[in-house]
Amino acid sequence: MTSENHVGFDGQLDLPPAYPDRAAWGTAGRLRAWQAAALGSYFDRSPRDFLAVATPGAGKTTFALTLASELLARRVIDTITVVAPTEHLKVQWAEAASRVGIPLDPAYSPATRTGKDFVGVAVTYAGVAANPLAHRIRTERSRMLVILDEVHHAGDAMSWGEAVREAFEPARRRVCLTGTPFRSDINPIPFVIYAPGDDGIPRSVADYTYGYADALADHVVRPVLFMAYSGSMQWRTRAGDEVAASLGEPLTKDLAAQALRTALDPGGSWIPAVLEAADRRLTEVRRHVPDAGGLVIASDQESARAYAAILGRIAGEKPTVVLSDEKAASKRIAQFAGNDKRWMVAVRMVSEGVDVPRLAVGVYATTTATPLFFAQAVGRFVRARKRGETASIFLPSIANLLGFAGEMEVERDHVLGRRVRDEDDIFAAEEDLLARAQQGESASGEEELLPFEALGSEATFDRVLYDGAEFGHAGEVHVGSEEEMDFLGIPGLLEPDQVRDLLKSRQRTRVSAKEKAAPDEVIEQLATHEQVTLLRRELNGLVAAWHHRTGAPHGVIHNQLRKECGGPAAATASAAQLQQRIDQLREWATRRTG
Repeated sequence: MTSENHVGFDGQLDLPPAYPDRAAWGTAGRLRAWQAAALGSYFDRSPRDFLAVATPGAGKTTFALTLASELLARRVIDTITVVAPTEHLKVQWAEAASRVGIPLDPAYSPATRTGKDFVGVAVTYAGVAANPLAHRIRTERSRMLVILDEVHHAGDAMSWGEAVREAFEPARRRVCLTGTPFRSDINPIPFVIYAPGDDGIPRSVADYTYGYADALADHVVRPVLFMAYSGSMQWRTRAGDEVAASLGEPLTKDLAAQALRTALDPGGSWIPAVLEAADRRLTEVRRHVPDAGGLVIASDQESARAYAAILGRIAGEKPTVVLSDEKAASKRIAQFAGNDKRWMVAVRMVSEGVDVPRLAVGVYATTTATPLFFAQAVGRFVRARKRGETASIFLPSIANLLGFAGEMEVERDHVLGRRVRDEDDIFAAEEDLLARAQQGESASGEEELLPFEALGSEATFDRVLYDGAEFGHAGEVHVGSEEEMDFLGIPGLLEPDQVRDLLKSRQRTRVSAKEKAAPDEVIEQLATHEQVTLLRRELNGLVAAWHHRTGAPHGVIHNQLRKECGGPAAATASAAQLQQRIDQLREWATRRTG
């Protein structure tokens, strides 16, 4: 590689943060501001290990390939190994590297030699774990750069982490990439530095961090509208008892899981109604973004096929169905990325790293509910192509998912031996749930031990979550109503501030109309659940305002309020508890102003 390929990283580049516009995966011709800054940080120190944490869609691949190019040009390295979580991503990396002049062999195995045409190889974590010694021998024989993509997977199992460490410990340079570095286990991620936090618990230390809030402010990623749907569920337990509950109301863990499974049952009315609402939203988005596509993430193959059949009837077009155990899965994803079909239905494999930039509307129709999986799934929709594009994700109105949605801007580090404070701690059950999410595509074994029969379900529009705040209308909002269309009809091309202002305007307009109709009776006629809903929205709005004023993450503010006032998480707090937190936050604002 000649010196003409060198890139200058003096930290003085005057680049707009979101430059350039969306390019093919990993092949942006010039660097975004954060990429240039991260490269500058790297070459200032030239460390052996470097951890870059960047939100999904920000351009980690372009950063890593530019770094690899420069290290090759400077003759610091002479070969490259990319380790990716899946076979699909392994091929995707090889294709991206080829487009920038770095040929990688995605078909490499220890049993075969790599041809002289290749500068390196692309492998999977599972492939490394199968024969770490062979990879170590290859590493020892060259000046190697190892790129560990989504490196948190190296902590998925002790065997994987040990294999990665054994295979690549002799490497000349190592670059670790992740967009979702948080986990709750005690398996240290290889080649990641840990340092004690204020509480004495070791946390991962990133060399460069570019979070979702930064990327959103820079117009590198899209803002996300979370459309939450509640409704009534009925099912019969193994003991023969018939249970009726509203989706999202406080329930035991078993009953909450059964309520969610009832909602996602294709034989009921909830999921068809939500799919129809999502398709209406996609139609609105396509008025401004003609090739916008939608993705439904299903729990298992049977559900995926059923959802595809429902969507086919709704949209009048057969969706693309992607099942990860099929050899043609990667090809189908690539075809969908390049055409203008409306919908794709997939089982989990599209949750991480898969690049379909035109995805703009999603339906989270899976029982997998971990912070890691949720962040990876949302990452499929935030990849911006041009300014003004928005993403809309439809999800069940259950506390943990709403919590994840409300904390999109919070950055977390991998914590070793993290203390779980209470049952509302979103990290508490992550390891168990993550393991289940990776066991395949059938329903989880734990759920199979709790057989039940879904009897029926109805969907109602609950609220919109955006920028840490909640928007909606008081009372029960039926699917297909004008009140629901206030939010489904948000234009598909808007700046983040315009989205926020429009949501506030539509909520305020509807409230004003009701007050004019019965000015003296509105408050008195509110049912308890309506009061709680309005108070929760008011609290989240004030938390968002406090976040913008102080810079403190939404989750931190909520935790401070709980510490001051007591009580459970906001999703399950009573009206009195919510009002107390609202008053406390207003007192903080008054005190700060004074």
